[in-house]
Amino acid sequence: MSKLSLMRASRAILAACLVGGALLIAGCGKSEPAFQNLDLTGNKQFGSDFSMPDTDGKLHTIADYKGKAVVLFFGYTHCPDVCPTTMAELSQAMQQLGPEAKRVQVLFVTVDPERDTPQVLSQYVHAFNPSFVGLRPDAAQLAKVAKDFRVYYAKVPGKTPDSYTMNHTAASYVFDPSGQLRLFARDGQGVQPWVHDLKLLLG
Repeated sequence: MSKLSLMRASRAILAACLVGGALLIAGCGKSEPAFQNLDLTGNKQFGSDFSMPDTDGKLHTIADYKGKAVVLFFGYTHCPDVCPTTMAELSQAMQQLGPEAKRVQVLFVTVDPERDTPQVLSQYVHAFNPSFVGLRPDAAQLAKVAKDFRVYYAKVPGKTPDSYTMNHTAASYVFDPSGQLRLFARDGQGVQPWVHDLKLLLG
């Protein structure tokens, strides 16, 4: 992800957490329990649901995962660094959670449906963990969910038509088992923050 897109994403998140120059105590300030990622509890500036198809064409919404913590991760399979790093961290976090991992669902939303065919996307997510699900929205669905969750994405041309990259918000959103949006988690943070915060949500 470029410095410019990271700055844009950071400004969007900060703007959503500021009202009249003051932090929203319920949504972005410190609260109990003490999460290591940004607490969005009660914040109404972000989307509360989504509707996107998986690699088999089946639509998924947050209601499908009642009783589970849900990680909504935006990325693409051709990502050279940040995406595979975070996916590997999530995979390791699932291992460390042990039996509790059954109560966590990772959803990988591609911001590059043009190249991420159902087969490519399915193989990619399952390579990290068999339980991970790939969501492949069409252009209109992607635009809507990106707007709802303030996710930035843009194609960066390469030397050939197929060698482009995608700048995108390097972060995930985490819902608690009741389906409420709770956390904004930055990518590449390491395994422990994931384990720590998911345990709190599951507890």
